[in-house]
Amino acid sequence: MDKVVTWLWSAGTAEEQARFYTALVPDSAITRIMRAPLDNPSTPAGAVLTVEFTLAGRAYALLNGGDAFHQSEAASLMILCDDQAEVDRYWDAFLADGGSESACGWLKDRWGVSWQITPVRLMELNNDPVHAPKAMAAMMEMRRIDIAALERAIAS
Repeated sequence: MDKVVTWLWSAGTAEEQARFYTALVPDSAITRIMRAPLDNPSTPAGAVLTVEFTLAGRAYALLNGGDAFHQSEAASLMILCDDQAEVDRYWDAFLADGGSESACGWLKDRWGVSWQITPVRLMELNNDPVHAPKAMAAMMEMRRIDIAALERAIAS
């Protein structure tokens, strides 16, 4: 187990969420499902309480904690994408069945978890002092990041 594990709150859908995430992201797996040993405020005895899993080899867990807390944009998960096809695949999958898009490559999945679907190329451009201003200006106009549009922006 990793020394530091990111835990996410879930309103009773932890197993469904973990199955969705691990099926979508390569090098991912559910590593443990723990059932509540007794009734508690959010989960009856025997129901799924926590789901531990890896995404791209990193440890995460979901807690079926009920409706007391909700996800916000204050925390997000970033997926670095090698090309536009990968950006599009994640973008479309996270928006399916009730997700919502935001600006600059951000979106929320149907459970309210915020994700940044970010091309590696955008990171490269934003770390290049010559190209960063044009790349950032182009990105600020986008919802889904369009790598070809970034390249056109820095060429102008």
